[in-house]
Amino acid sequence: MFPIRDTVRSRTFPIANYGLIALNVVVFLFEASLGPRAFNQVISSFGVVPAQLSLVQPLSLITLFSSMFLHGGWFHLLSNMWILFIFGDNVEDRMGSLRYVVFYLLAGVVAGSTHVFFSPGSDVPTVGASGAIAGVLGAYFVLFPAARVTTFVPLFLLPWFIEVPAYLFIGIWFVSQLSSGLLQLGAYGDFGGVAWWAHIGGFLVGILLVRLFAAKPKVQRLWYPDEHWPW
Repeated sequence: MFPIRDTVRSRTFPIANYGLIALNVVVFLFEASLGPRAFNQVISSFGVVPAQLSLVQPLSLITLFSSMFLHGGWFHLLSNMWILFIFGDNVEDRMGSLRYVVFYLLAGVVAGSTHVFFSPGSDVPTVGASGAIAGVLGAYFVLFPAARVTTFVPLFLLPWFIEVPAYLFIGIWFVSQLSSGLLQLGAYGDFGGVAWWAHIGGFLVGILLVRLFAAKPKVQRLWYPDEHWPW
């Protein structure tokens, strides 16, 4: 399933979300301007390499931040930014721009740390915003469970568009990440070259921390049918 749009309208201009998207795009354009050797050097130096992280060398921990803004290819970048574009604006709307950025970065760091915990000896660099975006999906799952997501489903090579509840769409996504993560543990290695546990860790921390970051309104008034306040 591939998301096309959601039904929730943001009440404020999502400047932070657009800023994060723009920053990711600019960094990738810089990556794309490099030759293959320099590109690989950037990925190795600023991506998360679990085997190289150490509390004794605090500078190595910076990669937990820098890796969030690096991507391995155009598809990697565009798929991540599309998900952030669809779901991030509504989460920012609830949190406010500054709290949203802090939440995003924190989710990304926890996601990267989760990957390191489950693959401590790996010397494969991990890059991408997907761990932080998983945190955004976790927050959206709590804040907008009744929202509807227009989804593209390939059916016998024919385009099929359906609306599914956000809790179902994100729930299916999480189950797929969890099952892949468990398979990765069973395989004792990198399963499919994806940091599945980073996605799982980011999503769970998003669910756990969303209430600390989302502002509770003084007047709980529904602005649209899909709005939901869980507290």
